[in-house]
Amino acid sequence: MAWVIGWGLTAVAGASSSTPQAYEPLTIDRIFLRNEFNARGYSIACWGPQEGEYLRWKSAGNGRSGRDLMRVDCKSGKETLYVPAQRFLYSDFRAPLAVEQVQLNPQRSRLLLYANSRRVWRRNTRGDYWVLDLGAHQLRKLGGPEAPPSSLMFATFSPDGRHVAYVRQNNLYVEDTATGRIRALTQDGSDTIINGTTDWVYEEELSLRKAFAWSPDGARIAFWRFDTTGVGRMYLLNNLAGLYPKIITIPYPKAGTRNSEVRLGVVDVFGGRTVWARLPGDPRNHYPARILWHPSGTFFVVQYLNRLQNTNALYRVDAATGEVHLITQDTDPAWVEVCDDWRWLDPKGRYLLYRSERDGWAQLYRIDIRNGRWTKLTRAPMDVLAVVGVETNRWIYFMASPKNATQRYLYRIPWQGGRPQRVTPKDQPGVHSYNISPDGHWAIHRWSRFNMPPRIELIHLPEHKTVRVLEENAALRRKLKRLYPVETKFFQVQIEPGVVLDGWYMRPAHFDESKQYPVLVYVYGEPAAQTVLDQWRGQTGLWYRMLVEKGYVVLSVDNRGTPAPRGRAWRKYPYRRFGVVTPRDQAKALQALLKRWHWLDPKRVAVWGWSGGGTMTLNLMFQYPDLYHVGMSVAPVPNLRLYDTIYQERYMGMPDENPEGYRLGSPITHARNLKGDLLIVHGTADDNVHYEGVVELIDELICWNKQFSIMVYPNRRHSILERMNSRRHLFTLLTRFLVEHCPPGPREPSSSGEERTSCTSERSKSSTNR
Repeated sequence: MAWVIGWGLTAVAGASSSTPQAYEPLTIDRIFLRNEFNARGYSIACWGPQEGEYLRWKSAGNGRSGRDLMRVDCKSGKETLYVPAQRFLYSDFRAPLAVEQVQLNPQRSRLLLYANSRRVWRRNTRGDYWVLDLGAHQLRKLGGPEAPPSSLMFATFSPDGRHVAYVRQNNLYVEDTATGRIRALTQDGSDTIINGTTDWVYEEELSLRKAFAWSPDGARIAFWRFDTTGVGRMYLLNNLAGLYPKIITIPYPKAGTRNSEVRLGVVDVFGGRTVWARLPGDPRNHYPARILWHPSGTFFVVQYLNRLQNTNALYRVDAATGEVHLITQDTDPAWVEVCDDWRWLDPKGRYLLYRSERDGWAQLYRIDIRNGRWTKLTRAPMDVLAVVGVETNRWIYFMASPKNATQRYLYRIPWQGGRPQRVTPKDQPGVHSYNISPDGHWAIHRWSRFNMPPRIELIHLPEHKTVRVLEENAALRRKLKRLYPVETKFFQVQIEPGVVLDGWYMRPAHFDESKQYPVLVYVYGEPAAQTVLDQWRGQTGLWYRMLVEKGYVVLSVDNRGTPAPRGRAWRKYPYRRFGVVTPRDQAKALQALLKRWHWLDPKRVAVWGWSGGGTMTLNLMFQYPDLYHVGMSVAPVPNLRLYDTIYQERYMGMPDENPEGYRLGSPITHARNLKGDLLIVHGTADDNVHYEGVVELIDELICWNKQFSIMVYPNRRHSILERMNSRRHLFTLLTRFLVEHCPPGPREPSSSGEERTSCTSERSKSSTNR
């Protein structure tokens, strides 16, 4: 099936050359209960054991339970049995382990298996680990007999393959893979002292959970130590725990309050005292965000953020003494990003590859660690979004999209630097992702478009030659052809001189532009994500199609401050003014579109969003009450002071230095202005955006005698996924609220002189007429 969609181009999704007279209607149950439209993926367990090979799981078959681990030759596609399912049968277990992750040691002699995972904070990072000796066919569980079930975290082979390091009950351990001997490297782990892993806010905002790293020679381990003493405690109430509720306690530092004390230590694998890095400043007001061992193993480099996160200093830390030396630093008047795209460019470790926005674009640099000198490698005005592979002494592969911020492509430069070369073929517009092999010659390539499900293939680099298609979701594509045809278009809208925003809309294919249609605006608007991307949107995108089928136009616009590849100034424009200038961008965009497209009904405008989008929804409903008539806010932050230190202070500064910014950016400040119909949705077990904020907002709305609707999901977290039927119930609720308060379908346009009325008024008129 051919899909025609692109920048400024129209696409009819689900329509063939001649649109059928009958189609299959979309329903909530088809999307969220029966999962009829879920795209199929293709995953590999890991690359190796030889170059040009990867491992993947396959159902055992022939009446056997479990999964075989297969070895796949990239060139031929031939699959051979690497480890049969019965090798994963442990002790008196009746079935082989349900392995979730696998590591192959550098010597390719042992596998490290992870299973029975449990949730810690927001991710499943605690479970059981086994080591499988590939020669002796022996499977041994790590942790010893005293380790409780599912109690180990982040087990990792040493570079020489002789040991495995892991965290258990907030202490760091090393276990000999041959003898099973266990050695505790720290012993002070407790409810308040955390070694080798992180506190809540580091996981959420710095994407750091595994907090230790082996030295290249396998002799030492560098690790983080957190002391959460004095950090404010957040209490969540589990009302479904039994006869009495259960209290869940989380150390959670809110904006302007006390952080954990964070230190970096180095410990010898065979025991001895911990050497502490002598980093400057208050350890509660700095963030050691990343570490990278030097190839020599004598020191490591740390990215060391100040609390405002406008300086990221790179320090060299001596592993034997803890002495530090400043190599260089990255600064910004707003905030700096933690660099995940750093690595050594040469075997001797003289040059660091690093990504920075220091010249106005996110560019790649080479840093000479001897003198701190920066050399730009990507010599073009464009944003490097992520490094995805480095072929030693040859090429650096990275993601970018210099001409269209809604798409993503693979580029490369010589490792010495130069003008970027696009690798993704020109005839494949959309959003691409790549899992590149260590040797840089092979990649698992995933590609999708807004109305095109993912296509996954194995390619050879650098020519981007398709070796074989691994999954093209042909059955899903055929099913989409039978749906109501939907027209999709990407567009741009100018909101002020020199400021153009990207957007998309979906509308019925059989569209009467002489009529006016209600519009649902989907918003997010914060630095964590874009909404306007030319990629498959899964279940939420299908829900939008269902609403279009009912007679709505659905659209979305990315305001300034979102992480689009439009340069540093775009992304950091709202600094200290989030919640003020960001909703203003959204409102200006909608006003411009209402003037441009007379088929949008200005009297039937609804808006919805989740998390930061829920916050944006509240701000739009409260700050622009005559423009937005219906709002559905899921898991919002009504008061910016209630969110965590690292996120909120990064983008708003310290509360005592920017009190007016916090006040004006908080939806609760403007709650008195509510005019339209508002639905607030929240989970009581949300450990990220706490229900406490919604309770404050409820109280404020009551004080101003504002009527609203609320739905509370017991024991659901931020994603509202836990327990039976949660997503099905939620999207049924959203659909019903939208239909009731902003009726669907086209109608004759109002005369220019007629006074504008809200969705609620229109609904009342319709009821009277019926």
